[in-house]
Amino acid sequence: MSTVLIIEDEPRIAEFIAKGLKSAGLTSTTTTSGVEGALLATHGGFDLVILDVGLPDIDGFEVLERLRGQGVRVPVIMLTARSSVTDTVAGLEGGADDYMAKPFSFEELLARVRLRLRSDAAAGPGSGGAMTLEHGGLSLDVRTRRAEVDGRTVELSAREFALAETFLRNAGQVLSREQLLSSVWGYDFDPGSNVVDVYVRYLRRKLGADRFETVRGMGYRLV
Repeated sequence: MSTVLIIEDEPRIAEFIAKGLKSAGLTSTTTTSGVEGALLATHGGFDLVILDVGLPDIDGFEVLERLRGQGVRVPVIMLTARSSVTDTVAGLEGGADDYMAKPFSFEELLARVRLRLRSDAAAGPGSGGAMTLEHGGLSLDVRTRRAEVDGRTVELSAREFALAETFLRNAGQVLSREQLLSSVWGYDFDPGSNVVDVYVRYLRRKLGADRFETVRGMGYRLV
């Protein structure tokens, strides 16, 4: 079972995240201190860290700097009330794997947690996670969340990027709508929902219609 460290000084938010992770089958430990969080993340054997920027002692950027400076490659998702591009870039360039602004939906956070855990496991021990995924002229940098098609940068929303990443990690395989819902949205939609079809259309429009094959009665495949 994967274990998550939550470094968050707002009790309501920390409890909200911890309860959600528990219901999703993940265990978690919570601390309100950046100093303690850095020590726990370094020595506690956690699989992922959810790190708030606004902590009472040292901020999340310094926690991240300490971790990466010591060679700790555990995936880190940063949370912040700040929404400026400067803060987002600072977090990603400092070594964060993902970045979410408050307020956020737990479903989106859980989808990103699952993707980061899956990325780290697929890359193998000590690799720090696969940073770039490539297939047929399509390239995704999972650290900077940059997408390129035949060398051309394409802007993707967070959900579009998560869906594209799922396809690239399973290139050539048929993925059912249920699999895609579980991987990207993190919870069960009404079986009659067409949200997957809608987002596949978005990806076809942005990344190329011929890349995503519809397998009738089964789902979709990145070809």
